Amino acid sequence: MRLPHLSRRSTLCTLVGTLAALFAFGAPSQARRSEPERRRRNVILVLIDGLRWQEVFGGADERLMDKESGGVGNPAALKQRYVRPTAEARRATLMPFLWGTLAKQGQVFGNREKGSAARVTNTMHFSYPGYNEMIVGYPDPRIDSNDKRPNPNVSVFEWLHKKPEFAGKVAAFGAWDVVPYIVNRERCGFYVNGGFEPVTVGKVSPEQALLNRLKAEMTQPWAGEPYDAITFHSALEYLKANRPRAMWLTFGETDEWAHERSYEHYLDAARQTDAHLETLWKTLQSHPQYRDRTTLVICVDHGRGRTGKDWTSHSAKIPGADEIWMAALGPDIAALGERTNLETVTQSQIAATVAASVGENYRASIPQAGVVLPGVFRK
Repeated sequence: MRLPHLSRRSTLCTLVGTLAALFAFGAPSQARRSEPERRRRNVILVLIDGLRWQEVFGGADERLMDKESGGVGNPAALKQRYVRPTAEARRATLMPFLWGTLAKQGQVFGNREKGSAARVTNTMHFSYPGYNEMIVGYPDPRIDSNDKRPNPNVSVFEWLHKKPEFAGKVAAFGAWDVVPYIVNRERCGFYVNGGFEPVTVGKVSPEQALLNRLKAEMTQPWAGEPYDAITFHSALEYLKANRPRAMWLTFGETDEWAHERSYEHYLDAARQTDAHLETLWKTLQSHPQYRDRTTLVICVDHGRGRTGKDWTSHSAKIPGADEIWMAALGPDIAALGERTNLETVTQSQIAATVAASVGENYRASIPQAGVVLPGVFRK
């Protein structure tokens, strides 16, 4: 999944086609929130592994739609699906929820062409160091590989879980099976699900039981990682059944397909991830615990190369691999849309922003963490 990268099989297996129709909260309650206090809020942090800012802000890159650069067998068909006359039209085609809802009601950072740079502060520019920086709030030079080693650092989610109001109400779902090590499952105290692990705790719905069966029976497309749809719906079912107040959800397919130099699958994965975000947001808005009380924060763990040769890769040796993007949507997020002409923001600011969205001051306890993203909250 990450660097160092191992060879992957690129053949998609057929999944049960009814997954998308299995999941609903039921009829939404008419109860509305009474007090707009952040301490009563919820927060979900979503990580989209290795999705470049270039596609997020500019849409599909026609220069990568060939056999040599993008492994594309039918460029004409791919261009018909994703290429549009302007960057704004291309990006809205690729990620309609991000640009049709989130950007209008929240904020998006990282368009370097409009003076809004976002970057990682770790020097590695691959996954475990980026995952750590995101949820801990600072880089750690000891984390210099993607090995399955328990993270010595306490994440913002573990920090929240230690507070009485969040005890038993925190969870993490990772497509990548290294996620349980990144949050240090043996120490953190909250529920963590990674890779192909079944969900066997809390309320296990019939839909969750089916997902558990699929995890056990499906051909594994990558070592330790299912398709994102499996991870997403498993996390969504857990959320509906167990109602956590803070959750970390990680997607992985964009990184996997990029490493395989499959630009078509990379774009399709980005489009599907956007659809998952829309489903998540609509699900949250359908339930009184989450409706108008939940902040959604989105970030990536690293960037990728800028050129046709290097777009598949990321490391300290690849120019552009430190360049990322991020976004936020929620009841306290100022509706500033696409941020422009802004000071550089960093991945290390995500942890403090996650905590602040539920009324907590992370840097008061972890002063080395980055500060809350500038102007992200309403005054």
